[in-house]
This record gives sequence, structure tokens and C-alpha cells, in this order.
Amino acid sequence: MIAVISILLIAILLCGSLYAFIFGKAHERSYFSYEIFYTLLAVYFMVLTSFACLYFVLSFQGVLLLDDGKLKELPLFETLAHSFYFSGVTLMTVGYGDITPVGWGRLLALVESLIGYILPPAFFLKIWQEKGGKGVY
Repeated sequence: MIAVISILLIAILLCGSLYAFIFGKAHERSYFSYEIFYTLLAVYFMVLTSFACLYFVLSFQGVLLLDDGKLKELPLFETLAHSFYFSGVTLMTVGYGDITPVGWGRLLALVESLIGYILPPAFFLKIWQEKGGKGVY
């Protein structure tokens, strides 16, 4: 019972925080941009999907993703699911370590994590430039 109440309270606080961030006017004007936010989501989705497809296609060429450090023969659909999961975890720079790339996949993972690390600051700089850099601290 306590767990359910805790989960509901956390969900309410999370929704309230997101609402305040998007619609709140902490200063005289809001710097939140729906256009840039949706663009950021679209770019993340495109990068995630592109790298997942790269991992999937390269899995047929010997660039493999090891599951828990073991080489397993997986069905086609599960290989695709592993590729999307690994791409998402790498792009968000979480890196759980349950799936590990081998060979050229390591270089791809490094490039993908760098892109995931650089995207948010690039979009914040874009917002700052659009506002002319005035009063944004």
C-alpha cells in the first residue's frame, strides 16, 4: 500500500514539475519553445533509430552485440529489439553494460554517446541565440 501511494505521489510531483517547467512564468517571460522541444525529440528519435538500424545491419557483418557477455544466436526480431535497446541506452549515455558491442560497434557506440551528450547543450544554445542572449542566465 505504501509503495502504491509513493508511486502516485512521485507521478503527481513529476507531472507538476513538468507542467511548471513548460507553462510556468518564473520570470517576466518564458523561454520554453514547443518548436525546439519537439525538434529535439524528433532529432533524438531519428538518431536512435538510425544507429539501431546500423547495429542491426552490421550484426549480419560480424559487428555483434553481446548479451551479458555471451555470444548468443538470437532470432531476427530479438536482434532488432536488442539493437534498438542498445541504441537508446547508448544515446542517453546510460550504458547499463548488459549488452556490449564488439569490433566496430564500439566506435559506433562512442560516436552515438557523444551525439547524445552534445545534443541538449546545442539545443539550449539555439534557444539562447533566438532570444538574442538577453537576460538568459
